[in-house]
This record gives sequence, C-alpha cells and structure tokens, in this order.
Amino acid sequence: MTSKVGPRGISFANDRPKSERLKSFRLVVVSGATVGACRSLLKSIVLISIIAVMNLAAVDLNLLVAFEALMEERHVTRAAERIGLAQPSMSSALRRLRALFADELFLRAGARMQPTEKALALAGPIGEALRHIRGALAPDRGFDPATARRRFTIAATDYGDLVLVPELSRLLRMEAPGIDLAVRPLTDTTAALAKLERAELDALIGGHLPDSPRCVRHRLFEERFVCIRDGVRAGRSETLNLEDYASLPHALFSAAGGDGLPSVIDALLARHRLKRRVAVTLAHVVAVPFAVAGTDLIATMAERVARRFTHLAEITVVMPPIDIPAFAIDLIHTVRAAEDPALRWFLDAVDRSIRRLR
Repeated sequence: MTSKVGPRGISFANDRPKSERLKSFRLVVVSGATVGACRSLLKSIVLISIIAVMNLAAVDLNLLVAFEALMEERHVTRAAERIGLAQPSMSSALRRLRALFADELFLRAGARMQPTEKALALAGPIGEALRHIRGALAPDRGFDPATARRRFTIAATDYGDLVLVPELSRLLRMEAPGIDLAVRPLTDTTAALAKLERAELDALIGGHLPDSPRCVRHRLFEERFVCIRDGVRAGRSETLNLEDYASLPHALFSAAGGDGLPSVIDALLARHRLKRRVAVTLAHVVAVPFAVAGTDLIATMAERVARRFTHLAEITVVMPPIDIPAFAIDLIHTVRAAEDPALRWFLDAVDRSIRRLR
C-alpha cells in the first residue's frame, strides 16, 4: 500500500512490517527532498522532543494535524471543518491523540475545549515541525514583488494610519507596484484578532494588542509621549513644570469618543495630589493638534504623531513634566504566514518601512 497525503498532513501505511516502513520513510526523504528539506525534516523531528521516545513509524502524522487544528480552534466541530474531516472523525482523532500522549490534552469548558498543560507544551514543537514538513513538501513558489499582483488587508489604529502606513505605502509603490494595500480601522482589538485568525486580515499593527496562541507578535518599536501646546503661547520653552501642566485645560483623544475617564496620566498626577481638567475630548487623533492650535489647551500624545503636525498646525512639542510609561507598537500575524512567500515578503516590507522611523 502506498502512503497517503491527508488534507493538511501525511499518514503512513501501517500494514507492512515495521522495518520496511522505516526503510521506506528514509528513502522518501533522501530521494525526494533537497539537502535543505532534509535538514528541515530532521529539525522537525528534533523539535518534537516531547515525543522523541515514541516510535515515529507508528505515529499517524495526520493526528498531529488534528492536534494543531484543535489547538487553534478550541472546538471539535470547527477543527474538523478546518482540515476537511467529519466531526466523528475528529472526535476519533482526539481519542487517539489522548492515547498517544497519555493525557486528556483538551478538556471541555462550556462550548470550548481548554488545552491542558501538556497540550500547551506540545503546541509549539508540533506546530513548528508541521511547518517545516509542509515547507519541504510544498512546490517551490517563488515570489517576485516587482511583478506580483496581490492584495493585503491589515487593521491599524489611527496611530498606524498616520505614522506607519505612509512609509509602508511608499515602499510598496517603489518595490511592488502591483501590490494593493487595504487598511481597516482597528478599534475593537478582540474582534480584529478574531478576523486575523479567520484569515480575513493579514496583520494587525498597533499598541496594546491582545495575545493569541495562533498568532506571532513582532515588536516594531516603542513610542513615548510628549505634550503639544499652541506655538505662540508656548513660546520657545521646551520645559513645563508639573503645576502648570495640571492647571492647564487638556484636550484628550479617545478612539471610542470617551468622556475623559481617569487614565494613567491622572493616576500619575494623583500621586502628587494634583488633578487635571479635560476640557475637550476628541474622537480622532488628527483633530487634537488643530484643537490645541490658537488656544490655551494642552494635549499629551504620541511623539511621532505630534511631530507630524508641527508644520501643519501652529503647535509646539514640549516634554511632559512627569515620566509617562512608553507603549509598544506591535505587528501581529498568524503562524501560517510562514507558508506564504508573498505574505512573508509583505511582513518583511512592514519591518523595513519601520526602520525609517527609528
């Protein structure tokens, strides 16, 4: 009997003697893969260190594909649909996985399946191993950005629109004129993450993004806060004392059109027994510099955003009198990006465009 390739993995025929199956597996690797692919496959085997003591020839690799789907979906039916199995077949695969690893692996918690500690420990090595195996077996799909036609969709905050997207757009126009970029608003980070996991988005860019075991987080840089004031009223002063900072009326940006609820700045001021007045709350960050210009308002905002408006609005950048913690700007994408040469190139383009901002 020949070996079979499943929806997203591999299984080996098991009706032959053990010695013949092992011999067949070795011959496939040597004759059908390049040296690089061999190394990838060997690395994959090494990475599954937790199951190194098992008989690899007895392991149906489709079970590992089922494990990956269960880890990502946390739901038997959705995991089955993801890899093209019927729900009973996925339930059978879960029973075999539990026997293979001598652990429950996934426990029911309401409508979802909660992974055990052992399942969480297995997730990284198994996922990495499967990615290497898929890469070794996949056809060589070259990607030429100069001639490629593709559309990438990302979600970004207002910060990303103003600071990151312009640089990325310039790079794409220079290196990949056939690549289209769609930027969606990133307001509900939980909903955006769900869309990313469903492949409705290619990446998320912004600060304070949630974690997901199905996604990879890449730190782009850290951003600090500065204050902006009307250029005439601020004069040439680059300093501001704490009492003046607290006594001036503040303009506040709130993405959801909030009502000026206490923030980290208010908590820092409270340590000095000071309190500020939020006189204006704005739903769009681009409105803040224009609201400050020509008024006695002061605003605290991300430095790279503030400095983009110093020539568009008559404002001056002033350092805040308190130490406000910086915040990280991250890029998040799914683990499957490694299997897509075009998406890998795009993510690298994001990183290269960011270097111009540092």
